[in-house]
Amino acid sequence: MITDPFFYLAAVAGVMFAGISKAGFGGAAGGLAVPLMALTIAPPQAAAIMLPILLVMDAMGLVVFRGKFDLANLRIIVPGALVGILVGALTFRYIDARWIRALIGVEAVLFALDRLRVAARPETPRPPAVVPGLFWSCVSGFTSFISHAGGPPIMQYLLPRGLDRVLMVGTTVVYFSVVNFAKLGPYGWLGLLDWTNLATSVLLLPVVPVGYRIGLRLLHGLDQRHFNLAIAWLLLATGLKLLWDAFIG
Repeated sequence: MITDPFFYLAAVAGVMFAGISKAGFGGAAGGLAVPLMALTIAPPQAAAIMLPILLVMDAMGLVVFRGKFDLANLRIIVPGALVGILVGALTFRYIDARWIRALIGVEAVLFALDRLRVAARPETPRPPAVVPGLFWSCVSGFTSFISHAGGPPIMQYLLPRGLDRVLMVGTTVVYFSVVNFAKLGPYGWLGLLDWTNLATSVLLLPVVPVGYRIGLRLLHGLDQRHFNLAIAWLLLATGLKLLWDAFIG
């Protein structure tokens, strides 16, 4: 079991933030948990510790948001994510995670700046779109497998759909429930789910409902405009942190 107190300071903050992000903002900044943990441990171990925690959050979300999701979009993005997970599993041992963080960081910053430009205006709803949905969900599945940073890419697709904030968060709950469950087998195959990591995950579980409850309060306390602005700022923060980790950290 990990005993470094500095790890637990970073891990508690990361898990808290992940819960707030998943319940309140569709996981837009949930990918910050692994970089925070990676301040004291290796990124693959941080990702392995976070996976059971994310599954607990997903189980909570399926109860809280039951029946509140967009099935038409899920039919597009779930298959795309599964392809991305497969690619991530097959290439995990051969890629440099820093470059993945750099690419997602650039993408998140540019997208966030664009969303800040338009977030003050009402979003015109767009119908589901197969090609961009498959592309961004595939990218999301891949980056989620590598470092649980699947939020920014899937937001590239979902935010322009103009979904109601509760419906959008509910859609991401179902989406990431499938994604995270699908990662269990490959993570085990890669030897990441050892007893040390699982015991550490269990120790961090009490933080989960605290962060999740805060996220739900924020979700229901914001109107649609402020919700969109909050996601844009969170994506910007996530992108900058990923770029920092890629080039400086």
